[in-house]
Amino acid sequence: MSTYIKGNFRKYIFKSDTGYCVGLFKVKESDSLEIEEFIDHTIPFTGYFHELNEEDTYLFYGTLVEHQKYGKQFQVENYERVLPEEKDAIVEFLSSGLFKGIGEKTAEKIVTYLGRDTLTIILEQPNNLLLIPGITQKQIDLLHTTLTQYEASYKTIVALGELGFSTKDSLLIYYKYKSQTTTILENNIYLLMEDILEITFKKVDIIALKNGMKNDDVRRIQAAILYAMDEICNLYGHSYLLANEILEYTIRVLGNPVADSDWNQALKNLELDLKIIQKEEKYYLTKMYEAEQNITKRCGYLMRMKDHIDKKLDSKIRMVEDHFSCFYNEEQLKAIKLSFVKNFLIVTGGPGTGKTTIIKAISELYRQIHHWSYETLTEKIALLAPTGRASKRISESTNLPASTIHRFLKWNKENNKFGINEYHKSEVDFVIIDEFSMVDTYLFDSLLRGLKYDTKIILVGDYNQLPSVGPGELLKDMIESNTLNVVELKELYRQKENSNIISLAYQINEDSLDRSIFNQQEDLTFIPVPAANLTNKMIEIAKDYLQAKQDIQVLAPMYKTLNGIDRMNVCLQNVFNPQDIKKKEIIINGTVFREQDKVIQLSNMPDENVFNGDIGIIEEIRNGNKKEIYINFDGNKVKYTPTNFQKFKHAYAISIHKSQGSEFDMVMIPLVNGYGKMLYRKLIYTAVTRAKKKLYLIGEISALEKAIQNNDVNLRRTTLKKMLIANIQNV
Repeated sequence: MSTYIKGNFRKYIFKSDTGYCVGLFKVKESDSLEIEEFIDHTIPFTGYFHELNEEDTYLFYGTLVEHQKYGKQFQVENYERVLPEEKDAIVEFLSSGLFKGIGEKTAEKIVTYLGRDTLTIILEQPNNLLLIPGITQKQIDLLHTTLTQYEASYKTIVALGELGFSTKDSLLIYYKYKSQTTTILENNIYLLMEDILEITFKKVDIIALKNGMKNDDVRRIQAAILYAMDEICNLYGHSYLLANEILEYTIRVLGNPVADSDWNQALKNLELDLKIIQKEEKYYLTKMYEAEQNITKRCGYLMRMKDHIDKKLDSKIRMVEDHFSCFYNEEQLKAIKLSFVKNFLIVTGGPGTGKTTIIKAISELYRQIHHWSYETLTEKIALLAPTGRASKRISESTNLPASTIHRFLKWNKENNKFGINEYHKSEVDFVIIDEFSMVDTYLFDSLLRGLKYDTKIILVGDYNQLPSVGPGELLKDMIESNTLNVVELKELYRQKENSNIISLAYQINEDSLDRSIFNQQEDLTFIPVPAANLTNKMIEIAKDYLQAKQDIQVLAPMYKTLNGIDRMNVCLQNVFNPQDIKKKEIIINGTVFREQDKVIQLSNMPDENVFNGDIGIIEEIRNGNKKEIYINFDGNKVKYTPTNFQKFKHAYAISIHKSQGSEFDMVMIPLVNGYGKMLYRKLIYTAVTRAKKKLYLIGEISALEKAIQNNDVNLRRTTLKKMLIANIQNV
């Protein structure tokens, strides 16, 4: 039950950029007996606030709670500032420092003349201060302007709360628009969803409808169109949509039909406002169209730049071979040469063709050509990847620092913006991006905007793997446009390993599965098992690896169902890390986690240098008053508290999507027809190519064959390929 406390702010213990605060509050009065012990004492408080100062008196509304570590705290839901009423309090307020140039003597003089109504008079009749001897017009203007602004911010935040926004959202809105907040909301409340990441269409729509917005208001239809287009493009990976698709989803979002006249007007308004772009029958979000255009222009510019000529290049490459005690095949030599000669290059190939070897060779070639130290090399070249695990693999291979693209661009998770951008560009001269098939259109556009226009770019990847989670299919479009410099690695660099895993990967791509490939060598095994017995068979194999003290990674297509990831993790946890009196446990949302569990990170935490897809081991669980979990990610020990317990889950079995960019010595892939639409070629190909030394396929052979034959799932509609063909000719 909500209660209030009245008193004064004393100090901050913690304050975030979003307005979340922990502090101390001196209580003068309350309507709750529970607060009685804190009268004339301080109480810790938490909540979202605009600005707090020690001079004002506040009313905090909320609940007294018991914190596991810090004891009793007042959890503030909303608050208001109480203007001082007693003369001494008004003098103290005016001379507090808020009003620059107004000291205690001047404040006393003002209050002596104007009395308890001083603040009201300053706000409503400031010229009355001219009657006070010694008060200048400059001081009057300062008092009136400062107090008006001071009052306006609080009134705005209170008004937002009355509309239905939480204090947190109210602060986000006010910080964004300041004095324009009321005007923005009155003109079009749906602009909030466009300008503030945390404010969603659904959140705004509920509040708008409650406050009188009509179902068929054109502003509401426009907002629903933008929301629908963004959702569909992110869900299916498209760059553009057709009008009937947008209309169908918009009606579902609105929950009511749309008249043709309103629909046409909404589309027209969005085009006039440059929020969407129509080209023939295609409708784009403007940000997507401009991203594809920017990528096209940059590729064209780099392709037109002069080639770099070095007559001694061949001998310098031989020096690199000597340095690494290796010998490059013809395809690899071509890629290494073109990396120097050209300003834009794509190196593509399947597993085992030496893509990582190429990155290593190119980096060393540049160091030797320019006579750089390794320290200078790291200032000139950026080795990037879309995931943390992929960037670690590059770093381990090259012995050079590598980074995720987000980290390189200095991503700020608070505002979802990049610190490296078109206004603050990186100084690197050369960028190599591995696992480029995973990079979406928006991210690559952001990277290009953060690079100098003539920065050399090399893209490395396998476009037969799964495309990016976000919109676009960049690597495929770029290669198929036949307008860019591309070196395709076909010769198996690891052929000497006689890997049936790699042979299977190529068969999958060519839709030519030869069942005789299975169980011929130790690296590739297929075990036929009915769907009902699949998990038991996997447990049996897992126990064998446990005895050999070897790790095996299960990669599955989906989370739910009898043979889904969630159930497998429960079963495999009991095999690899069973309950033990020596291991502490904690239950999170019904799932038991214990020390030595293998877990996977579900979202980026750049401040902790841990990223989506990273796999670690729970080293320690503190399960007393202070709940903490310590997870070790390859030597990087990260602390988790209840606020971010949802950011990891078990990793004995993980999704194939989450595995992309990673490699594992031993992989087990369950395959049953019950996976339905999740059985398709790119998914299975990606899973198979994650295995380095040993691969088990377990389940129904018909499910594997079905997946290989299914190459039409979620075909993405993009225009980058068409743009490249139209804009880069005869380069």
